[in-house]
Amino acid sequence: MSTIPLDYETLRLIWWLLLGVLLIGFAIMGGRDLGVGTLLPFVARTDDERRVLLNLVGPTWEGNQVWLILGGGAIFAAFPPLYAVSFSGFYLAMMVILLALILRPVGFKFRGKVNDPRWRQTWDWALFVGGFVPSLIMGVAVGNVLLGAPFHFDNSMRIFYTGNFFQLLMPFALLAGLVSVGMIATLGATLIVGRTEGVMAERARRFGTWTGLATIVLFVLGGFWVSTMNGYVVTSVIDPNAPINPLSKTVELVQGGWLSNYATYPWMIAAPVIGLLGMVVAVLGLRSGWKWTAYLAAGAGIFGIVATAGLSIFPFFLPSSTMPEAGLTLWDASSSHLTLFIMLLATIVFLPIILLYTAWVFRVMRGTVSTESLNKNPNAY
Repeated sequence: MSTIPLDYETLRLIWWLLLGVLLIGFAIMGGRDLGVGTLLPFVARTDDERRVLLNLVGPTWEGNQVWLILGGGAIFAAFPPLYAVSFSGFYLAMMVILLALILRPVGFKFRGKVNDPRWRQTWDWALFVGGFVPSLIMGVAVGNVLLGAPFHFDNSMRIFYTGNFFQLLMPFALLAGLVSVGMIATLGATLIVGRTEGVMAERARRFGTWTGLATIVLFVLGGFWVSTMNGYVVTSVIDPNAPINPLSKTVELVQGGWLSNYATYPWMIAAPVIGLLGMVVAVLGLRSGWKWTAYLAAGAGIFGIVATAGLSIFPFFLPSSTMPEAGLTLWDASSSHLTLFIMLLATIVFLPIILLYTAWVFRVMRGTVSTESLNKNPNAY
């Protein structure tokens, strides 16, 4: 008889929620830094202005990467089949993201080493790539999850991925990528408006307004597109407490199938509503000078948009476009009952520490960043 106080189904649902928290945490906390990097060459025109933006996110961006590391670690430990398929099938896409992210620490450290405008401008564009490319590719990845990935299992449960990098760049996936870039750039713009002043804040307000409007339009367009495309629906009864076996179910493609969850669980409609309202309020806040209202609303918008994708595909993690019954769901792609419980105990201890430390760092680093404040700080970038 099991001595674990939580049943397998409950633990699986808890880890589905925790994975969502970690991914949304990175989208917001890491997104603010990626957004500033994406806007860097356009909002900041002079060397002093660009130094202001670098020091706006420079002290905290490394800590914000913790959410990405935790998300990857959670997938590896809690959902090993998902890790195996996604990190091998999307290997080239992952490498593109990692190479772009590597440009950020190099750019921060190397940019100020040589007092040459061409040298610094080169690293400014490298920091732009380090913000724009991960934002785009991560959104493209979400789009491909909705489309389904070309993988299957053989009789011995070996995984075979039959796609390639360029097949990931389908029109719908690119649309999802643009939604990702738009919402992250909007969040970055609200941060710049909130913590800088003068002409730079005005430029960020203008860019943030346009990226926010673009996000709203593209998100609505994506919703209509999803309603007309085929979605994956599990058509057999699944035992939520059964051992993992991805081939134990039957799956069908149904037009508009990704919307079926909203009929079964009407409360899920709150996610796209929060996503839309958050971006609308962010745009209004930027236009009206409500600095921190715009920032918080942009964060809520990102929460709603990412949650919309996760709720729409539930219980799937990664559907298969070539062998639908092989699609990975919450119920057949998790670790063992004991593993999930031990991981939960560790999370209960360490996640609050991370949250408290993050809150403390942001409190210490609060305030307006300006050229004058940088001149008083010998450790500034």
